[in-house]
Amino acid sequence: MIDAIYNVKEVKPSENPELCHMVERLSKRSGISAPRVMLARIPIPNAFAYGSPIAGNRVAVTEGLLKELNTGEVEAVLGHEIGHLKHRDMQIMMFASFLPAVFFYLGYWLMLSAGYSRDRREGGAAIIGIVSIALYWILTLLSLSLSRLREYYADQHSVSIVEDGRRKLSVALAKIASSSKRLKARRGDLSGFNSFKALFIADPESAVGEPRFSTFGFTLNEEELVRRIISRKVTAADRFAEIFSTHPNMVKRLRAILGLS
Repeated sequence: MIDAIYNVKEVKPSENPELCHMVERLSKRSGISAPRVMLARIPIPNAFAYGSPIAGNRVAVTEGLLKELNTGEVEAVLGHEIGHLKHRDMQIMMFASFLPAVFFYLGYWLMLSAGYSRDRREGGAAIIGIVSIALYWILTLLSLSLSRLREYYADQHSVSIVEDGRRKLSVALAKIASSSKRLKARRGDLSGFNSFKALFIADPESAVGEPRFSTFGFTLNEEELVRRIISRKVTAADRFAEIFSTHPNMVKRLRAILGLS
């Protein structure tokens, strides 16, 4: 399903030996088997890890990512995605999202049956249904919080296995945020890429960045791009929006990667 939605194809070593060797090298450093290397033919700069016990693990980069990032930055992004595989985050998040779904459908059907029934005794079922829906929302928020935490863990894994990982990953994420913001401004809507956005290294819809090109036409250098993002104030509105996000606030995330308070 993911392959079809994001137009993914496998990358053979003969097609991109540098990319495949990079994945093999980082996997070896992580102590896991190398996943299959995939290319998603979509314009947004991003990457994601996915798979199943039957199909095996896969790590995908998008055409937009290879266009926007240099080799070292792509390596840092791959280190993050391999970190997800190392930590078994796909299985953890699948389990974490299962329980909220159970409470949602339980509450939905109990409330629906109470609504169509004329038996007053169904009032108890309606109350249980309302409680189940409330539990669904609470568990969903906890699941989102867990998802954000796993992103921080994957970031730190990349830092630990990639040479000069702090700088490379912070620049990579800053470029991804900036390019996604620019693409969103040009296209107006990136919701067509959001079907499995929880898998992405960064949420394209909530991209917070600085445009790499100023009003005077010159390009911001990498350090300045990162500096501008981390110097932003994280407002109460930003913190509230983060509660409902699968990914950490980009300002907080870059500060964490760089070891800033």
